[in-house]
Amino acid sequence: MIRISPRLLWMALALGSAGLVAGSFGLTALLKLHPCHLCIFQRLLFMILALLGAVAAWQVAQPAGRWAGMLSLPVSAVGIAVATYQSWLQAQPTGTVSCSAGQPGLIEQIVEWLGGRLPQLFMATGFCEEAELWILGLSLANWALVSFTASFAVAIWAFLRLRRRD
Repeated sequence: MIRISPRLLWMALALGSAGLVAGSFGLTALLKLHPCHLCIFQRLLFMILALLGAVAAWQVAQPAGRWAGMLSLPVSAVGIAVATYQSWLQAQPTGTVSCSAGQPGLIEQIVEWLGGRLPQLFMATGFCEEAELWILGLSLANWALVSFTASFAVAIWAFLRLRRRD
């Protein structure tokens, strides 16, 4: 039976999240997609997960590594919630729901603030209820949900491996 170390699991989380961020930039540029506030926020969460995973891998047995690993759980959980909400929006009949009605919420405010500082990374130009790209029958929001769920599972797995090692 293959034993996977916590360091390897954290590295997988970091590299997987960084790859998803790079993929989102590549797809956006190549296919001229219009990311929405929720898409950009999910991109930001993957950036944070990449950083937390790298710190957890680098400092796996140190308090900083454990804290970084622990923080990856709520970040993944927020990602699951946001991706689930966006997936629900996209599943509704066209024209029945919108993410752009009313006052901007916290997510929109964060994305707008970041977009004002680094528009090439964080400018939201699309609508959350529109799925511009489908891959193997799933929208990008659906794939983000799968990825955040996998990130959460990998983090739990790393902690379980770390407990057994201790």
